[in-house]
Amino acid sequence: MIIDFHAHCFSPRIVEKAIATLVANSGVRAPFADGTTAGLLAAMDQTGIDACVIANIATNPRQQRAVNDFAISLLAEPRFIPFGSVHPDAPDAIEELRCLAAAGIKGIKLHPDYQEFFADEPRLFPIYEEIARLGLVTLFHAGVDTGLCDPVRATPEHLLRALPAFGGAPVVAAHFGGFLLWREVMEHLCGQDIYFDTSYCARKIPPPWARRIVELHGKDRILFGTDLPWSDPQDELNLAKQVGGTEADILGGNAMRLLGLG
Repeated sequence: MIIDFHAHCFSPRIVEKAIATLVANSGVRAPFADGTTAGLLAAMDQTGIDACVIANIATNPRQQRAVNDFAISLLAEPRFIPFGSVHPDAPDAIEELRCLAAAGIKGIKLHPDYQEFFADEPRLFPIYEEIARLGLVTLFHAGVDTGLCDPVRATPEHLLRALPAFGGAPVVAAHFGGFLLWREVMEHLCGQDIYFDTSYCARKIPPPWARRIVELHGKDRILFGTDLPWSDPQDELNLAKQVGGTEADILGGNAMRLLGLG
């Protein structure tokens, strides 16, 4: 079974605006799917992906409820594993985490750059601790986001300092641990109690660097991801295979164990 641990789709209410805004800000020529649930499923079918984690993000406190209502609605599609999101400035963030867990959501997506917090800020620690208490997985955007200016708020060093607040609960750093910061990933995060996903790194990370990160960190802590609709899913699958991924580990087995599937 092949599981994409990092993909996106959007509510019909906002999909056109969201895709247009993100394309304009990031400089991506064109997305590889249209941002709808149907478009994501079609891209999965074309690439042989059996299931995917949908990484929803609450970019402001007002948006939190609508984002999570959409995430919960995705539970109706058996091939989707939706993650919810909370915004650190939302006064009900802790209660929202409890509602998400009660609804059957398995994880939380946090994007420090979009949500304007540094990953190691102590004010986030109560949120991290509650995520851990609820048994949820945390997926961080990690490294540079090409659609935003500095500062980078989730560097490998930030994530390393944040890990103790999770008390050993599972944390995933996207983009091989930190997009465009792979030297720092090798220095600070490889060998630590954290997972990396491979999303949005095909044709961007030098393959020898990717293989070295896997060698230093271990195949059991690497998760295949695409970042659909923003990257070619076949290219991303090829990269995961180039670093030694199989369905027993990087391509699916690691995600199944992490998410308690099967």
